[in-house]
Amino acid sequence: MAPYETDGSTTAGPDEERRAQRRRRTARYVVPVTVMGVAAATIGLVPALADSGDPDLPEITAQQLLQKMAESDTEQLSGTVKISTDLGLPDLGGLEDGLMSGGPGAGRDGGSSADPSARLTELASGTHTLRVAADGPDRQKVSLLQDAAEYSLIHNGKDVWGYDSESNEVYHGTVSGHAEQPRKEVPATPKDFAQEALKAVDDTTSVTVDGTAQVAGRDAYKLVIDPKQAGTTVGAITVAVDAETGTPLKFTLTPASGGAAVVDAGFTQVSFAKPDASTFDFTPPKGAKVTEDGELEAGERAPEHGRKAEKDLGKGLDGPKILGEGWNAVAVLDTGGQGLPTGSAGGDAGGDLGGFLNSLGDQVSGTFGSGTVFQTRLINALITEDGTVYAGAVTKEALVKAADAAH
Repeated sequence: MAPYETDGSTTAGPDEERRAQRRRRTARYVVPVTVMGVAAATIGLVPALADSGDPDLPEITAQQLLQKMAESDTEQLSGTVKISTDLGLPDLGGLEDGLMSGGPGAGRDGGSSADPSARLTELASGTHTLRVAADGPDRQKVSLLQDAAEYSLIHNGKDVWGYDSESNEVYHGTVSGHAEQPRKEVPATPKDFAQEALKAVDDTTSVTVDGTAQVAGRDAYKLVIDPKQAGTTVGAITVAVDAETGTPLKFTLTPASGGAAVVDAGFTQVSFAKPDASTFDFTPPKGAKVTEDGELEAGERAPEHGRKAEKDLGKGLDGPKILGEGWNAVAVLDTGGQGLPTGSAGGDAGGDLGGFLNSLGDQVSGTFGSGTVFQTRLINALITEDGTVYAGAVTKEALVKAADAAH
């Protein structure tokens, strides 16, 4: 089937258009950060889904398919999702667990291993299998399957439960309104990814329908989102959209550098029948350690030195300012700090840490001064000597250009 491209027309008024432009600019930063989960501090493809031939479906334009997705009223489903993420980060071994709170043992030095803010960030790297279920805005469940254990996050009415079967620890929180979703640091389904990606669609983007596919036994159209601008690290985004319901079934983001996908998330099995009500029931097992949300926020979430570093990093931290437009937008954050420590022959703590961090990045300079660029296959970040952070789904050269333009 030949591609059909959107015409980009709009009937929005000038005030609404300005608000939409601001949302799109912000989305340029939010989309990739959400994808990797931990990008603000710093996300190979495996064959997740098997296509069994391209189904013969009626032709549809990109605009019609976008409308179908927007009008989709799917609120009930269950199934299995496989997510693979490959940012090309270096293997830090055991050091990674000490720097981030995303491993299976997260929280065991004072926090709770069942805290979703720690556990769901595991999806930012590697390949994972999830069981998901949803019954409207008040009931959802996501279970992260492991070799001999399982982590589940359950939203049922006002209650949010996290349960780590390996440690037999339970997290419990509440939401102020039943329609409010439980917090998640990273997307968990193709729909989550697709909704964020579609926020970035504007006149800097080509949106086409490029044939059909069969995903998890269902016929689907392939929606392709292509940046028109040079300088972005995003190559293309493909969303397989269920032909009957308009629900995204698979999401794939490939980098401009080529090779394996950075993110590949898709259903391997899906049903749109109403899940059994018992799916969302949860009672803490006997002997489980239960941590209430209030206790967790006020308690020891990390060793003292870790919490101090986090506090220092956040001094003076305001919301990001956005430079540029479209896929070349760069987020600027003033940490209020002194940038990265530099290496020194003296062997002090700052020198050792600085030398190690500098070895992971590229030293750059310009009218802004000097700094270090840390690169992945999607998100790149420049940290200057004065503590300013420039980050986005753009190349190293684009980051330096943005930093120069800001001075």
